[in-house]
Amino acid sequence: MTSRAQQTSRGTESRSTSASTDPLALAHAGQAAFCAARLPWYGLDPGWRGERRLGSLCTDADGTVQYGTLLHGDAPTGRPGGDPQRRAVTVVTMAPLPRRPVLRPDGTARGFVEAATVAAAAAVAGIGLVEEQWPWHLDVSVREHWMDQQRELAAQVAQRLGDTPWRLLTLTVDLLPQVFHYRESEYGWVLATAAQHCFLAAYGRGVSAYSLAFTRVGLDEYVS
Repeated sequence: MTSRAQQTSRGTESRSTSASTDPLALAHAGQAAFCAARLPWYGLDPGWRGERRLGSLCTDADGTVQYGTLLHGDAPTGRPGGDPQRRAVTVVTMAPLPRRPVLRPDGTARGFVEAATVAAAAAVAGIGLVEEQWPWHLDVSVREHWMDQQRELAAQVAQRLGDTPWRLLTLTVDLLPQVFHYRESEYGWVLATAAQHCFLAAYGRGVSAYSLAFTRVGLDEYVS
């Protein structure tokens, strides 16, 4: 049996890429992949004045898109201690997929992926926040082990949305008030909710979650 949290942390994620090296062609290819998913993509509302970029898509083996991310703000530097003032928010749109079989190449089932839930969206966001915190201070031999532990912890915390450290936070989605599950950590914050046609989550750092509003967005302003 494959749990949503396990599937999330090990899922097939791929950035939208193209064989072309032309920036315009890459942008169109990235937008095409997101548009083909037919999800109601959510991002920050026009009050966000910073950069916007396409993130990644996570798919089932048959190509069904489970969720995708849209990025807002500063990209990580990839250097130890290189982005202490980074301001960034990642918004996760998750499809409301039911429990479904994981198929072998011959078409027989080898297990199941659990249905999408608010907790699953929270797990994706929590794991995403952790994965941006590469532990440069640790010896290289223990870094991956530390990351695995932190991913598993984020997934476990997401399964307990009604308990500490989660609390309720009301923000605006499509100009209407929406109650989110919200938590803070030393790395940043995570929030998640059930929107009308999807599950919606976000994580960030250097930006107050209290200042944000979400809306369904077109992808023309998001670059690859």
